[in-house]
Amino acid sequence: MLKPAGDERSHWLRLASIPGLGASRQRNLLAAFGLPHHIFNANRSALAAVVGRESADAILADPDIEAIERSLAWADEPGNQILTLADENYPQGLLDIADPPLLLYVKGRPELLLRNGIALVGARSATAQGMSNAEAFAHALAGQGFSIVSGLALGIDAAAHRGALAAGPEGGGTVAVIGTGIDRIYPARNAPLAREIAHTGAVVSELPLGAPPLPHNFPRRNRLIAGLAQGVLVVEAAVNSGSLITARLATESGREVFAIPGSIHSPLSRGCHRLIRDGAKLVETAEDVIEELRGRLGLPALHAAPAAKRGRRRVPADAGQALPQVAPGPIQHALELDDESTRLLALIGQEAVDIDTLAAQAGLTVDALYAILLPLELEGLLARLPGGRFQRT
Repeated sequence: MLKPAGDERSHWLRLASIPGLGASRQRNLLAAFGLPHHIFNANRSALAAVVGRESADAILADPDIEAIERSLAWADEPGNQILTLADENYPQGLLDIADPPLLLYVKGRPELLLRNGIALVGARSATAQGMSNAEAFAHALAGQGFSIVSGLALGIDAAAHRGALAAGPEGGGTVAVIGTGIDRIYPARNAPLAREIAHTGAVVSELPLGAPPLPHNFPRRNRLIAGLAQGVLVVEAAVNSGSLITARLATESGREVFAIPGSIHSPLSRGCHRLIRDGAKLVETAEDVIEELRGRLGLPALHAAPAAKRGRRRVPADAGQALPQVAPGPIQHALELDDESTRLLALIGQEAVDIDTLAAQAGLTVDALYAILLPLELEGLLARLPGGRFQRT
């Protein structure tokens, strides 16, 4: 037998696990009967009148008690929590989406789900410049108290989480919404990052424990990313990217959509350019995002900070003080650049260039060019891209 109504979580877990019972029927049942234990105490004819005979039979079938008890045991561990639709701490933003999940598995700090959030999403196979942009924007926005929401994928998502974590304990934190059970991390190489997020931020899933990374889970995850944020910033995306799904869902839920423009020659810029043509806000700095959200969130006007202090100011996560300039400050490097290295960096610019073109522009042999580029790459001033191309970071 399930635990009694005093532990209503068991009944929420049972309701969420019924196969074939979609969000619409779940809502109809809750509207008709109230809390889940009332649904399971109803007779078959009453249930069939709301959701049909087949679904009524599924509701009254014996539940998977083992799975429910495993979930409850997980939730009773320190740092873990299951939030249901009836919980006062359930994120208000998710109630705006078309099909809010019945429950959320949260590992870490559930209060971050109630904070003003900005979603940063983009390509998994991002360029070095794209990941640098994502990390810098996330660091700046988290430093101003915004929670950075993303999907723990490779590329832009991971860079956004890292940037938010780098803002430290005074920042807004970061929320990773995953497309597997909360006890599984995909991709596996992001497991260390997930553990760090769970320690200072929050990892969230609506899926049952053990759920594998099935393809259809990730578009559904994207609706939660959009719902937990007041705006969605797309950093890099191809035209068929899942990031554009997140942007569309954000628009449908009344959120702001932002996009960073890029090179007209890059396939990873085309999704952003399409969003901008369709009405997304073109942004070049974190201040552009904050200024656009200022009226919606009741934030005060931005005030410029002295140039020497830009990127270093931190405010408490929930403070409502005036927001200073948040452009990242200059990055200090240990390498002293000679004239030839400086000239090459200027030639490369911000767009990727292949080695042969660069050699012709610089008037150097390829071997001589590599000898100069290698120290710049090791120092992090350049990134080597597929196809023998280089790009400034």
